[in-house]
Amino acid sequence: MGSRTISILGSTGSIGESTLEVVRQFPDRFRVIALGAGRNIKLLREQIRAFRPLSVSVLDSNLADELDRSLKGDAYRPEILFGSDGYDRVAAHPEAGTLVSAMVGAAGLLPTLTAIRAGKRLALANKETLVVAGEIVMALAAEHEVEILPVDSEHSAIFQSLQGNHRDALKRILLTASGGPFLNKTREELAMVTPQAALCHPNWSMGRKITIDSATLMNKGLEVIEARWLFGVPVDRIAVHVHPESIVHSMVEYVDGSVIAQMGIPDMKIPIAYALTYPERLPVRSPSLDLFRLQKLSFYPPDEERFPCLRLAFDACRKGSTYPAVLNAANEVAVGAFLDEKIAFPDIPGVIETAMGKHKAPAKPDLDAVIAADRWARVETERLIDDIRR
Repeated sequence: MGSRTISILGSTGSIGESTLEVVRQFPDRFRVIALGAGRNIKLLREQIRAFRPLSVSVLDSNLADELDRSLKGDAYRPEILFGSDGYDRVAAHPEAGTLVSAMVGAAGLLPTLTAIRAGKRLALANKETLVVAGEIVMALAAEHEVEILPVDSEHSAIFQSLQGNHRDALKRILLTASGGPFLNKTREELAMVTPQAALCHPNWSMGRKITIDSATLMNKGLEVIEARWLFGVPVDRIAVHVHPESIVHSMVEYVDGSVIAQMGIPDMKIPIAYALTYPERLPVRSPSLDLFRLQKLSFYPPDEERFPCLRLAFDACRKGSTYPAVLNAANEVAVGAFLDEKIAFPDIPGVIETAMGKHKAPAKPDLDAVIAADRWARVETERLIDDIRR
């Protein structure tokens, strides 16, 4: 199989950096065509010098000017874009065959849709795209015959465990969750959690937002909604198993009682490489799983009383319509407020649940309705946070 041409949205985030590490390991297999970043101009400049993309995009015109000035004197200078139009052009770059969609949050939805319309192969790491507009995204992918390959370790595990089996034999999806850094803390202890403590994940090295989502179990809730759309399975056939070792990345149960799991050390380069080269596998440089040293694997039911974000995600998925969009938007705002030390850790699910309770969802939402629900939820959640701080 020849080399693949790729664009990356979210190149300076944790998934973006891991993707570029895969490219470094296999320079003859990949060519980086375009990069989309946010505000990290220093890291983006280093990526430009290392991978020489044709185009790059940043958040706004001021950052584009800053990047342009920082590249003066360099032997190589790419096309510099910015804003939503710039991200769309990265997503649909005519010379890229695959888009790695790894922007944080709902901001990744619109450029991902642009890539699908352009017929790009999609390596999806931005779970919010399917959370916010799963039905719309999957219908558009089917219309344009676009292959969506999961990058999340859990969804990659499910995808791999489904290979060679008939979908009508699938009974349940069993999503595993590490449980985050506060698995055994009491409600009283959770009330005292600081952002610094919440950012210390026991197994994975991730971005700030997803690390907090892991601590609240919202990340697992978002993955439940993502799995519902990605694999076409009703939400009541998806179960969450807390698995602190993070070795079994997820499992599928078949109607005959067989359970097939995908296992490996916690290293995002493995599912990224699989998404980029499927159905081929690359010899990624990563330590082998040593089961003799590990000795045991443990599994527990999630505690939705101490971690209500998981329950809220299941509720939003069952209600459908624009409730998942509201859940996601409210969560993004609440997590940002917690990181800024404006609200306490238990306030995160509190404001999300209140916002969802106030939402009036349309029967059959289109993309405009989804975007409107997202905007409404952000404004409403900010108002709820202001009320808490008064």
